[in-house]
Amino acid sequence: MVTLTRIYTRGGDGGETSLGDGRRVPKHDLRVEAYGTVDETNGVIGLARLHTSDEADAMLARIQNDLFDLGADLCTPEDGRKAEGALRIIEAQVVRLEAEIDTMNAALAPLTSFILPGGSAAAAWLHLARTVCRRAERVICALAAHEPVNEAAIRYVNRLSDHLFVLARHLNGNGAGDVLWVPGGTR
Repeated sequence: MVTLTRIYTRGGDGGETSLGDGRRVPKHDLRVEAYGTVDETNGVIGLARLHTSDEADAMLARIQNDLFDLGADLCTPEDGRKAEGALRIIEAQVVRLEAEIDTMNAALAPLTSFILPGGSAAAAWLHLARTVCRRAERVICALAAHEPVNEAAIRYVNRLSDHLFVLARHLNGNGAGDVLWVPGGTR
Protein backbone atom coordinates (compact mmCIF):
# COMPACT_ATOMS: atom_id res chain seq x y z
CA MET A 1 0.00 0.00 0.00
CA VAL A 2 2.83 2.42 0.84
CA THR A 3 6.30 2.57 -0.67
CA LEU A 4 8.75 5.11 0.70
CA THR A 5 11.99 5.54 -1.17
CA ARG A 6 12.77 9.07 0.04
CA ILE A 7 12.02 10.33 3.51
CA TYR A 8 12.43 14.04 2.89
CA THR A 9 10.69 15.72 -0.02
CA ARG A 10 11.06 19.41 0.86
CA GLY A 11 7.32 19.71 0.13
CA GLY A 12 6.57 20.93 3.64
CA ASP A 13 9.31 23.53 3.85
CA GLY A 14 6.79 26.32 3.24
CA GLY A 15 4.53 25.31 6.11
CA GLU A 16 2.06 23.23 4.09
CA THR A 17 1.47 19.50 3.74
CA SER A 18 -0.57 17.24 1.48
CA LEU A 19 -3.69 15.41 2.60
CA GLY A 20 -4.54 11.93 1.36
CA ASP A 21 -6.47 13.38 -1.57
CA GLY A 22 -3.53 15.56 -2.66
CA ARG A 23 -4.98 18.84 -1.41
CA ARG A 24 -2.38 21.14 0.18
CA VAL A 25 -3.22 22.62 3.60
CA PRO A 26 -1.30 24.53 6.27
CA LYS A 27 0.47 22.28 8.77
CA HIS A 28 -1.63 23.88 11.52
CA ASP A 29 -4.89 22.76 9.84
CA LEU A 30 -7.27 21.01 12.25
CA ARG A 31 -7.23 17.87 10.10
CA VAL A 32 -3.43 17.68 10.31
CA GLU A 33 -3.60 18.36 14.05
CA ALA A 34 -6.16 15.54 14.41
CA TYR A 35 -4.16 12.82 12.68
CA GLY A 36 -0.93 14.15 14.20
CA THR A 37 -2.37 13.74 17.69
CA VAL A 38 -3.55 10.23 16.79
CA ASP A 39 0.04 9.50 15.74
CA GLU A 40 1.26 10.87 19.09
CA THR A 41 -1.15 8.53 20.88
CA ASN A 42 0.33 5.66 18.90
CA GLY A 43 3.84 6.66 19.94
CA VAL A 44 2.96 6.61 23.64
CA ILE A 45 1.31 3.21 23.22
CA GLY A 46 4.59 2.02 21.70
CA LEU A 47 6.34 3.07 24.91
CA ALA A 48 3.72 1.23 27.00
CA ARG A 49 4.33 -1.91 24.94
CA LEU A 50 7.93 -1.99 26.18
CA HIS A 51 6.37 -3.07 29.50
CA THR A 52 3.64 -5.47 28.31
CA SER A 53 3.44 -9.05 27.12
CA ASP A 54 0.94 -11.71 26.14
CA GLU A 55 -2.67 -10.64 25.50
CA ALA A 56 -2.16 -7.05 26.68
CA ASP A 57 0.63 -6.63 24.15
CA ALA A 58 -1.49 -8.27 21.44
CA MET A 59 -4.36 -5.86 22.15
CA LEU A 60 -2.02 -2.88 21.97
CA ALA A 61 -0.50 -4.17 18.71
CA ARG A 62 -4.00 -4.33 17.17
CA ILE A 63 -4.73 -0.83 18.48
CA GLN A 64 -1.51 0.55 17.00
CA ASN A 65 -2.52 -0.84 13.62
CA ASP A 66 -6.01 0.64 14.06
CA LEU A 67 -4.46 4.03 14.82
CA PHE A 68 -2.72 3.99 11.45
CA ASP A 69 -6.13 3.19 9.92
CA LEU A 70 -7.55 6.13 11.87
CA GLY A 71 -4.77 8.41 10.66
CA ALA A 72 -5.44 7.35 7.06
CA ASP A 73 -9.16 7.96 7.62
CA LEU A 74 -8.59 11.47 8.97
CA CYS A 75 -5.98 12.27 6.32
CA THR A 76 -8.47 11.66 3.50
CA PRO A 77 -11.41 14.09 3.76
CA GLU A 78 -14.86 12.53 3.57
CA ASP A 79 -15.83 15.09 0.94
CA GLY A 80 -12.50 15.04 -0.95
CA ARG A 81 -11.74 13.73 -4.40
CA LYS A 82 -10.38 10.40 -3.07
CA ALA A 83 -13.12 9.81 -0.49
CA GLU A 84 -14.62 6.86 -2.34
CA GLY A 85 -12.71 3.72 -1.43
CA ALA A 86 -10.64 5.47 1.23
CA LEU A 87 -9.55 3.45 4.25
CA ARG A 88 -11.98 4.19 7.07
CA ILE A 89 -12.44 3.04 10.65
CA ILE A 90 -15.39 0.65 10.72
CA GLU A 91 -17.87 -0.23 13.45
CA ALA A 92 -16.30 -3.69 13.96
CA GLN A 93 -13.16 -1.98 15.27
CA VAL A 94 -15.25 -0.08 17.83
CA VAL A 95 -17.10 -3.26 18.82
CA ARG A 96 -13.80 -5.10 19.33
CA LEU A 97 -12.63 -2.39 21.75
CA GLU A 98 -15.93 -2.62 23.64
CA ALA A 99 -15.65 -6.41 23.95
CA GLU A 100 -12.09 -6.13 25.26
CA ILE A 101 -13.12 -3.43 27.74
CA ASP A 102 -16.01 -5.57 29.02
CA THR A 103 -13.80 -8.63 29.42
CA MET A 104 -11.10 -6.75 31.37
CA ASN A 105 -13.55 -4.69 33.41
CA ALA A 106 -15.37 -7.81 34.66
CA ALA A 107 -12.31 -8.70 36.77
CA LEU A 108 -11.80 -5.22 38.23
CA ALA A 109 -12.98 -4.07 41.63
CA PRO A 110 -15.26 -1.02 41.51
CA LEU A 111 -13.50 2.30 41.82
CA THR A 112 -13.75 4.18 45.11
CA SER A 113 -11.70 7.18 43.96
CA PHE A 114 -10.11 8.64 40.86
CA ILE A 115 -6.83 7.03 39.86
CA LEU A 116 -3.50 8.82 39.70
CA PRO A 117 -1.28 7.76 36.79
CA GLY A 118 1.18 5.18 38.08
CA GLY A 119 1.38 1.81 39.70
CA SER A 120 3.34 -0.12 37.10
CA ALA A 121 5.39 1.32 34.24
CA ALA A 122 2.92 -0.08 31.71
CA ALA A 123 -0.04 1.50 33.53
CA ALA A 124 1.70 4.88 33.80
CA TRP A 125 2.41 4.92 30.05
CA LEU A 126 -1.16 3.82 29.30
CA HIS A 127 -2.54 6.67 31.42
CA LEU A 128 -0.37 9.08 29.41
CA ALA A 129 -1.60 7.46 26.18
CA ARG A 130 -5.18 7.90 27.45
CA THR A 131 -4.68 11.63 28.01
CA VAL A 132 -3.15 12.09 24.55
CA CYS A 133 -6.02 10.05 23.11
CA ARG A 134 -8.52 12.37 24.82
CA ARG A 135 -6.73 15.35 23.24
CA ALA A 136 -6.96 13.62 19.84
CA GLU A 137 -10.68 13.15 20.44
CA ARG A 138 -11.12 16.86 21.22
CA VAL A 139 -9.31 17.85 18.02
CA ILE A 140 -11.28 15.33 15.93
CA CYS A 141 -14.55 16.68 17.37
CA ALA A 142 -13.43 20.25 16.63
CA LEU A 143 -12.70 19.16 13.06
CA ALA A 144 -16.12 17.46 12.85
CA ALA A 145 -17.76 20.76 13.81
CA HIS A 146 -16.39 22.25 10.57
CA GLU A 147 -16.28 19.40 8.06
CA PRO A 148 -17.52 15.84 7.67
CA VAL A 149 -15.70 13.20 9.76
CA ASN A 150 -16.38 9.47 9.85
CA GLU A 151 -18.68 8.90 12.86
CA ALA A 152 -17.10 5.50 13.54
CA ALA A 153 -13.73 7.27 13.85
CA ILE A 154 -15.13 9.51 16.59
CA ARG A 155 -16.63 6.51 18.40
CA TYR A 156 -13.36 4.58 18.05
CA VAL A 157 -11.21 7.28 19.64
CA ASN A 158 -13.76 7.76 22.42
CA ARG A 159 -13.79 4.03 23.19
CA LEU A 160 -10.00 3.83 22.93
CA SER A 161 -9.44 6.19 25.85
CA ASP A 162 -11.74 4.00 27.96
CA HIS A 163 -9.86 0.90 26.79
CA LEU A 164 -6.50 2.39 27.76
CA PHE A 165 -7.86 3.28 31.21
CA VAL A 166 -9.25 -0.20 31.85
CA LEU A 167 -6.12 -1.87 30.49
CA ALA A 168 -3.96 0.26 32.82
CA ARG A 169 -6.04 -0.95 35.77
CA HIS A 170 -5.86 -4.53 34.48
CA LEU A 171 -2.05 -4.30 34.31
CA ASN A 172 -1.97 -2.88 37.82
CA GLY A 173 -2.98 -6.25 39.25
CA ASN A 174 -6.63 -5.82 38.28
CA GLY A 175 -6.70 -2.55 40.20
CA ALA A 176 -4.84 -3.74 43.31
CA GLY A 177 -1.80 -1.64 42.32
CA ASP A 178 -3.76 1.47 41.33
CA VAL A 179 -2.67 4.71 42.95
CA LEU A 180 -5.84 6.35 44.29
CA TRP A 181 -6.44 10.06 44.59
CA VAL A 182 -7.00 11.20 48.17
CA PRO A 183 -9.03 14.42 47.93
CA GLY A 184 -7.31 17.10 49.98
CA GLY A 185 -4.75 14.51 51.12
CA THR A 186 -1.78 16.87 50.83
CA ARG A 187 -3.23 19.88 52.66
